[in-house]
Formats: sequence, structure tokens, C-alpha cells
Amino acid sequence: MTAQPVEIAQTEISAIMSDMGRRARASADSLRLAGPEVRTAALKAIAGSVRSRADAILAANQSDIVRSRTNGVSEALIDRLALTPARIEAIASAVDEIAALPDPLGVETARWTRPNGLDMARVRTPLGVLAIIYESRPNVTADAAALCIRSGNVAILRCGSDCLESSLAVHEAVVEGLTSAGLPADCVQLVSTPDRAAVGALLTGLDGNVDLLIPRGGKSLVARVQAEARVPVLGHLEGLCHTYLHASADVDMAQAIVLNAKMRRVSVCGATETLLVDAAAADRLLPPVAAALIAAGCALRGDDRARALVPEMTAAAPADWTTEYLAPILAVAVVDDLNAAVEHIRTHGSGHTEAIIADDAEAAAEFLNAVDSAIVVWNASTQFADGGEFGFGGEIGISTSRLHARGPVGAEQLTSYKYVVRGTGQTRP
Repeated sequence: MTAQPVEIAQTEISAIMSDMGRRARASADSLRLAGPEVRTAALKAIAGSVRSRADAILAANQSDIVRSRTNGVSEALIDRLALTPARIEAIASAVDEIAALPDPLGVETARWTRPNGLDMARVRTPLGVLAIIYESRPNVTADAAALCIRSGNVAILRCGSDCLESSLAVHEAVVEGLTSAGLPADCVQLVSTPDRAAVGALLTGLDGNVDLLIPRGGKSLVARVQAEARVPVLGHLEGLCHTYLHASADVDMAQAIVLNAKMRRVSVCGATETLLVDAAAADRLLPPVAAALIAAGCALRGDDRARALVPEMTAAAPADWTTEYLAPILAVAVVDDLNAAVEHIRTHGSGHTEAIIADDAEAAAEFLNAVDSAIVVWNASTQFADGGEFGFGGEIGISTSRLHARGPVGAEQLTSYKYVVRGTGQTRP
């Protein structure tokens, strides 16, 4: 029987959340000190349990979809929520990939000897207890759990109400895998109530038991967490991603990449939301690229120069340059040159992922150096902004922060370090 969402009285939520924090902290040493082979065994067992529980997970997901449609959730967000047998297999495969990753804990990232003979090493360690708040996508439940287990971090997960039943079903597979490997079930806990008061409790740090908050969701969620949190936050802002077609771009390559970057999955944070086209080649590049997008069902919103070349576009409003559509809509601007493209991205972007399509290697190098986003791409789709595509097995999110971790946050990025100093009797004069 799959766990069900729990309605909890407002007065009880604070006590329940505090208890989750205490149990998380109490299980942290068990996970931190477990050998890599134990954590690997847990991950492999979780992948197997996801596969064996596929029918139950799909049934729970169907309940979430029906409820979301009844509540008027858009089809783009339904796509983020929906699971299929293929997507469940992808979830399990991602956990298997994380299980196969080199274990990050205990790795010496530097070692040196001082003139006094002291041997000093910098060694990777877990961050501790992570509270991860996310929306809509039940696969994040497995990804986040697996990455935390691989990196030795205990996790308290709080998913969006629209994917709660799916996430509870996935969480049961996680608990089964943990306990089969001899690890405490409390190493990964999932908040079972949709009440937003639970988020408020997490933001307090649960009596000092949460070491880091990671929000993964819409702009309003991230803004609330960053404004109200009393513990450090690893930010994941919206994906206002840009693709810039340089004057040297090959038209066939540009057409293929832009179509993929926008339309492969419009609901992911790595989807291109604004297309910038160099004025020197706009008449050569924009019409065929626009035709392919329109044929695929994408609505285009352009500036005056773009509309002069593609009259089918509607006029872009100022808000279009700062909107993460997560839908088959693309803003299009013709820019004077590479510097103008960089300035547009600097003014309107969120620091997520930006791409340049160019045959000119020097222009590409200039763009990659000038654009200060977490991920910059040359001649490839922005939809490669994904931890799995980076070889991380999965990701907790794409960090747009400049401190600690940036870009896809995988197991290695969820570690800190300590210094191990070995002596032979030295005393300080």
C-alpha cells in the first residue's frame, strides 16, 4: 500500500518538523561513516526498488495528474509532473549511474608538506543535513535522495503538493533501499503534508539541524527561501536561457540546435527562452530558423527588426525578455553584434545557460569568456544543462549561485572539505 499525503493540524506541524530535524541529525553519522560500498549497495537497491514498484508509482502519479488537471494546472507543468514506464526506467537508471560514480568522500583534493615536516591534506566531507524544496517533478525525489546518499548527506525532502503522491511512492523505494543496506530510514525523509507551514519550518533550520537549504522551483519559491531562510541557501533561479546566432553560424546547424533548444522539452529549465540573431546575417539565418520553430508549434514574439524578417511573429513586450515561459513560446531579438548579445544577456538573463552558434572560433571564445552564466555553450543545445548530460548521474538543480557550487549540482558539489594535519611531534614555537 503506497503512503498517502497526510493532513496535519497547524499546531502539530512545527513539532513534527522539529522531530524530523532531530532524526536527520541523529542519522547523519551513520551515513557519513558508512563505507562507499555500503552507500553503493543502498543506491543499487533503490534503483531495483523503483523498478519493482513501477506500477504503484504510476498509479500514484495518475492521482497527482488528475488532481492537478482539476486544479487547472497547465499542460506544460503536467508534462513535468507526468511519469511513464520509460520515465520510471530513466529514474532507476539515473540512480544506477549515481551508484557507479566514484565516491567523493575521503578524496584528497590537495596534499603538501610544510618546512616543519607537517603533512597537510584537504579532504572531501559531507555538508551534513540538507533540506531540499522542489516543485512538480517526482523524479527529483529519487535524484536528490541518490545524490545525497552518494555524497554522505542526510536529506529532508519537501516536494510540491502537485507531485506529493508520486513522491511518496518513490520515497518508499528509497527507504527500502536504505534499510536493505543497513542504513537508517531517516537518512532520507520526505515531508508528507502539503501544508506550506512545513516550508516555513524548514526555513528556520529546524533548531539548528539543517546545514543547507536547496530550493528547486519557480521564481517565487526561490525568492521566498532566499528572503526568509535562517540557514545558508544554494540558489537555483529560473532558467532565462539564451541562444545567440552569430553572423558566422551555419544555417542548418542553427536550425537544428535552436529547434532542439526550445522544443525538445519546453518545460525544463534549460530550454531556450530568447533567441538573439546577429543583424549582419539575420536575413540569412532568422527566416529558416523561424519557419522550423513555427512548423513545430512554437509561437514567436519578436522585436521590430525580427518582425520585419518574419511577419508571422507577434510584437514582443518588455516582459518577454524576462519571462521563463516553460511553454512553446520564444522571444526573438535581432542584435547589432556579439557585444550587443552579451549585453542583452547581462541585462535580462538569470545566469543559467547561454549558447552561441558560430563557425568563427574567435567569436565563440569571446562569447564564452564574456558571458558570466553558470553554463556557457558553443554549437550545442542549451538543453544539455543537465547533471546527467554532464556525467553526474543526476542533479539536485542548476545552481546560479556564485558561492560553493555553480551549474549542475551533483554528488561532488554536495561536499565540503576538512584539513587533515599529520605530525611527528611538532610543537609551535
